[in-house]
Amino acid sequence: QVKAQLEEKENCKFDVFKAMSFKSQVVAGTNYFIKVHVGDDRFIHLRVFRSLPHENKPLSLAAYQANKAEHDELTYF
Repeated sequence: QVKAQLEEKENCKFDVFKAMSFKSQVVAGTNYFIKVHVGDDRFIHLRVFRSLPHENKPLSLAAYQANKAEHDELTYF
């Protein structure tokens, strides 16, 4: 659901976009930290925010870290 948001920020299209692992953090909603394979040996870490159900808002790409490797640990950022 946030692929288009990332493609807009990175100004490129990703042919591969596969979530490999994730962690979550409960705040006033939920932050999801997701390691995404975007082709070749390239990975991007995403922080996706899901608001509380009663707010009825779509998922949003809060932040991301590009140029990651498969072995890079997924941590809070």
